[in-house]
Amino acid sequence: MLRQGYHKSFAELFTLIERWNALREASGPGSAIWLQKSLEEQPDKLDQLHHFLTRAEAAQRSEYYEEMYLNQLNLAYCFNKSEDRWLRNYFYEQCYKTAQLIKIDGGRKEADAHSNMGLVYEEQGQFLKAAEHYEAFYHLTVGRIWKDETGRTLNALACEHLWRIYTLLADKMLQNKEHQQAIKTLIKAFEMATEAGNRNMEADAAFCLGLAYHSAGEEDTAILKLNAYLELSKILGDYVGIGRAYQALAQVLVSLGEVDEAITYLEKFMNIAKNIQLTHSLVDACTFLGNIYNERGNYSKACEYFDQAFCAANVLGDLPLVNETKVYCGIGKAHNMMVKVNSHTEAADHVGIEYLLTWKENRSDMCTDALTADLIHTDSRAGCYFS
Repeated sequence: MLRQGYHKSFAELFTLIERWNALREASGPGSAIWLQKSLEEQPDKLDQLHHFLTRAEAAQRSEYYEEMYLNQLNLAYCFNKSEDRWLRNYFYEQCYKTAQLIKIDGGRKEADAHSNMGLVYEEQGQFLKAAEHYEAFYHLTVGRIWKDETGRTLNALACEHLWRIYTLLADKMLQNKEHQQAIKTLIKAFEMATEAGNRNMEADAAFCLGLAYHSAGEEDTAILKLNAYLELSKILGDYVGIGRAYQALAQVLVSLGEVDEAITYLEKFMNIAKNIQLTHSLVDACTFLGNIYNERGNYSKACEYFDQAFCAANVLGDLPLVNETKVYCGIGKAHNMMVKVNSHTEAADHVGIEYLLTWKENRSDMCTDALTADLIHTDSRAGCYFS
C-alpha cells in the first residue's frame, strides 16, 4: 500500500488491526474473539481490505464518491459473518459518511446507507437510534420507484423496518408500564404495515395494539383491535392467528366479567387447536377453561378440562408442562372432593358419617350412593371382626 502511495488506506488498515486487538483484550480470555486469529494472520481478509480500500481511496482522490461508496459497501458485504460483524458495521458507517457527499443520484445511496445503519443499531439493541435512521430512510423513499434486488420497492422496505422497530420500542415501553406511549408507537407501526400493503404485518400490528389497549385497561378498544386481527387472520387463512385471536378476546372478556362469552371464544379456540393439531395451544385453551370453571365453582367441569390439558401435555412430552397441568388436575379434584366432604360434614347425620368413614378407609372418590357407602363400611368393619 505504501509503495503504491495509498497512505490513507494503510493508516485505515492499521487502525482496524488496532481496533481488533482492543476488542480482543476487552473481551478477555475464553471469549469467542480471543480464540480467533488476528487480522494480520488472515491473508484472505487482508487481500480484500487491500483491494477495496485502495480502490476507495483512488475514487476519493478523483472525487468519484459513488465509486468510493460502492467499494466501501463491498467491504461491508465481505464481512457479513457473525465473527466479522464489527468490520461490517465499521464499513456501513463509512458508507453512511460517503453517501452524504453524493449529490447526483437523488439520495438513493443515502437512503440505502440509512437502512444499513438502522440495521446496525437494531442489532445492537439501540432501537431509538435505529428508528431515526429508518425514518430518514422512509422519508427519502416516499414517492420514489427505487427497488431492491428482489424487486420490492425501497419505500415498502422502509415501512417494514419502521413497523418492526416501532413494535420493538413499544414492547420496551409496555415492560416499563408506559402504556399510552406504547399505544402511540404501535399505532405508527400499524400505519406503516398498512402503507406497506402487507396483510401479515397489518394483522400482527392489530394484535399487538389489542394487547396494549388491554394492558392499559381500555377493554372496548382492545376488543375492536382484536376483532380486526381476527378478520385479517380469517382473510389470510391463518388458523394459528384465529386461535390466538379467540384466546386474547376471551382474556379481555373475562376482565370485563363477560365470562359466558369468553367461554364461547375459548371453546372455538380449543376446537381450532384440536383440528390443526396445535397441541400446545390446546393445553393453553383447556387450562384457561378449567380455571374459569374452577373460579365459578363448577369443579367437575374444571376437572374435565384440566384432564384434557394434562393428556395434551403428555402428548407433547414436555415434562415441566406435564407437571404444571398435573397440579391443576390436583387442584380441581381437591375442590370437587371438598364440596362433597363439606356437604356430608354439615349434614352431621348417620348417612353422612358413613360416607366420610368409607372415604377415609379407601381414599377413593366420594361414593354417590348412601346404601353402597353403608354396605361398604359394614363389610369393612365385619372384616376387622373376623380377621
